[in-house]
Amino acid sequence: MAWQKEKIVGSCFAVGAAFAVGASFLHLFLKGELPLGLGLVPFRKRKPVRVYMDGCFDMMHYGHCNALRQARALGDQLVVGVVSDEEIIANKGPPVTPLHERWMIMVKAVKWVDEVIPDAPYAITEEFMKRLFDEYQIDYIIHGDDPCVLPDGTDAYALAKKAGRYKQIKRTEGVSSTDIVGRMLLCVRERSNSQSHSSLQRQFSHGHNSPRFEDGASSAAGTRVSHFLPTSRRIVQFSNGKGPGPGARIIYIDGAFDLFHAGHVEILRRARELGDFLLVGIHNDQTVSGKRGAQHPIMNLHERSLSVLACRYVDEVIIGAPWEVSKDTITTFDIWKVVHGTVAESDDFQKEEGNPYAVPKSMGIFEVLESPLDISTSTIIKRIVANHEAYQACLSSSSSFFYRSSCCFTLANVSVNVFLCEYRNVI
Repeated sequence: MAWQKEKIVGSCFAVGAAFAVGASFLHLFLKGELPLGLGLVPFRKRKPVRVYMDGCFDMMHYGHCNALRQARALGDQLVVGVVSDEEIIANKGPPVTPLHERWMIMVKAVKWVDEVIPDAPYAITEEFMKRLFDEYQIDYIIHGDDPCVLPDGTDAYALAKKAGRYKQIKRTEGVSSTDIVGRMLLCVRERSNSQSHSSLQRQFSHGHNSPRFEDGASSAAGTRVSHFLPTSRRIVQFSNGKGPGPGARIIYIDGAFDLFHAGHVEILRRARELGDFLLVGIHNDQTVSGKRGAQHPIMNLHERSLSVLACRYVDEVIIGAPWEVSKDTITTFDIWKVVHGTVAESDDFQKEEGNPYAVPKSMGIFEVLESPLDISTSTIIKRIVANHEAYQACLSSSSSFFYRSSCCFTLANVSVNVFLCEYRNVI
């Protein structure tokens, strides 16, 4: 019996020693530090796959965000090049959104972006491609499946393709920066019944003779035209998929978030800093139209929701949030604080009567935040008007021009004229 006990004890020691050695080797393996003296090949951590995508990202929308999401899925780290103002002016005319807003705020705020290169060239040269490969350790250059042709007729990504370092993603159908301007034209179509205006409507509606109105809006009141078909899968792709943790301080902010811009991003950043979880309420199209007029919103509810969901500061959204923040909403979502920015299209949050924030105010959980930027949806529209002469000068220099996917903003000469003539009456 004694020898059996000794055998069992010895076995236990052997197993324990083997386990300890195995655990040590596993630790060294994970650290990539296996000793060479044992005749083993040193383990090296897999180098993260770094992918690069570039664009102007002017008047950034959910199509841009979806492109960046797809690009990020092809690697471990996404580096985004944002074309400089000078390059855009030289090739297309002045951008609506200046570089510091495009890369410092908009692109950096997209949750799939890991690094941003400002002042990227409009066309990828051999010199810049070498810099991407050597300095930024880029493995692949990504672009959409739509043709990308330079003014001289050459493929903008020919060098990357030749080097075998090019990958392609699917373009997001139903939206482009040019299309959004077309929607602005349609927003004021009742002010002009001319044939030329009708032609423009069809042009920017991709050949559809009659616009489709979202959320049951009639042709007399509805102005939103969208060819975007929302799916639950796309919503899931943009969502974080995580709820608030136990005891989390949930911050709530609501609005239309139409033509999602740098002002929106910065107020969302400020709001997120106040707590642990940011819940964003997005008003439906009927609510926005009722408060701001039949010309609004430019983007429909689902499009606006995707733009907000793509922002790294946002944890969750309420699609079709009520105009008034009720006690039931606060209780249901366990909201800790309700906030609102000082820059807004409506001053209802300052009113004594009919204030949509009356309940959170009475509960002492409402706070007005100083908006970091004085930018609103109207600001974006006014910028287009202000750029009129610059666009005219740029477009008159050539009878034709090319554009780089939905990452660039272009306007036909006649569309600028009609847009300006019509929109000056409503802003």
